[in-house]
Amino acid sequence: MKLRKRLGCLHAHYSNIEYINRAFSAFNMELIHFVDPALMYHVTADETFQESDARRKVKEQIEWIAQCDVDAILITCTNYIAILNEDQLSLPVPIIKIDEPFFDAICNVQRPQSILFTNPATVAGTMERLKQHAAHHQKSLNLEVIVVNHAFELIMQGLKEEYDKKISAFLKQIMKDEHKVISVAQLSMVDASQQVENKTSKPIINPLNTLVPFLADLLKLEKKLINDEE
Repeated sequence: MKLRKRLGCLHAHYSNIEYINRAFSAFNMELIHFVDPALMYHVTADETFQESDARRKVKEQIEWIAQCDVDAILITCTNYIAILNEDQLSLPVPIIKIDEPFFDAICNVQRPQSILFTNPATVAGTMERLKQHAAHHQKSLNLEVIVVNHAFELIMQGLKEEYDKKISAFLKQIMKDEHKVISVAQLSMVDASQQVENKTSKPIINPLNTLVPFLADLLKLEKKLINDEE
């Protein structure tokens, strides 16, 4: 009999595993990670690779994860989310898209906002889904999109410390505008945003902070006892 809830996680990059493990470390649950960076390579760099091929591959991955006795499936890659066609799926478990609770938080903000990215390739797909989400919930957005230039290549080269420093400096600069609410759209930006948030006491919306309470409520997750073993 399975006592703990089990979450299957689909990532496009191995670096996302640490963020998810850390975010849910306080809960009595099991995380199973599946990583396929090759799909994003084909989507972005292989001109012979068709969108239909990408959709078929993601469908196969999701169905494979669903067979692992999971209670839900979390997709952390926004490009995977854009490719996924849920109409082709018939699964007994919910599929959680990491940016949907994030979108809910953004849509509930009444003040002007700035949303930050480091990877230009994720902007169009994320913003299109955000606009659709807002329209579906009859929300209006007063939103500026900002790309932190020359940052994403640092994280792809494994230079996380330099990457975090660049994002932190950028956040501190734009947060001088007291009227705007700031959010960061990518998991790789979470550490830097939380460091700045802790130093300035000014909240920064990020995908993990919105995901954790959403999933905890959906799966009725229980906190670990103090003497629980990993």
